[in-house]
Amino acid sequence: MDLEYNSDREHLIIPEYGRHIQKLVNHCIKLEDKEVRNTMAKAIVHVMGNMQPHLRDVPDFQHKLWDQLFIMSDYNLDVDTPYEKPQREVLQAKPEAMDYPKSASKYRFYGNNIQIMIDTALTWEEGEMKEALVYTIANHMKKCYLNWNKDTVDDEVIFRHLKELSGGALVLKDDDTLSESKNLLRKKPTKSFQKSNQKQGKKNFRKR
Repeated sequence: MDLEYNSDREHLIIPEYGRHIQKLVNHCIKLEDKEVRNTMAKAIVHVMGNMQPHLRDVPDFQHKLWDQLFIMSDYNLDVDTPYEKPQREVLQAKPEAMDYPKSASKYRFYGNNIQIMIDTALTWEEGEMKEALVYTIANHMKKCYLNWNKDTVDDEVIFRHLKELSGGALVLKDDDTLSESKNLLRKKPTKSFQKSNQKQGKKNFRKR
């Protein structure tokens, strides 16, 4: 009896469906009668759907099954389909590179959320609420900077970055002072410290 090793078997294009489904697809490709191929293709799609019942409520589930059928046939299956046949060039095309915001390339340590907060502040009317928001943003920027560079940072550096990221629109006063670095990077108490405090609290409570 000859043993069949996985290394000697045909490559599975979509391993999730297993070797038997792949063999059915390969057999369907070779059928000469198109009506017979159509019937078998529908049967294969039905079996594929039964193998993934948890995805039946997913939008376009049937469409995805038919796409997978053509992919497993290496786009060689000639059958009638209720959907547009997928194109190899389209599915295998590399996505276009996304352009990073100008600020992201220079000040990545701030993250996208900072830029979103700045853009939001630019839409607010002048007043105390906007000033409070800008001050909050600057403090958050300082915290992000310190997380990236554990050393200290002058508030003037944060003010300059905020001005640059806002296109010169958000400018804090020279006499404004941000939170101290040690307060922004204050560490949470460790579990052992918390437990010791809890035990001490229980002892004090019992003494009463």
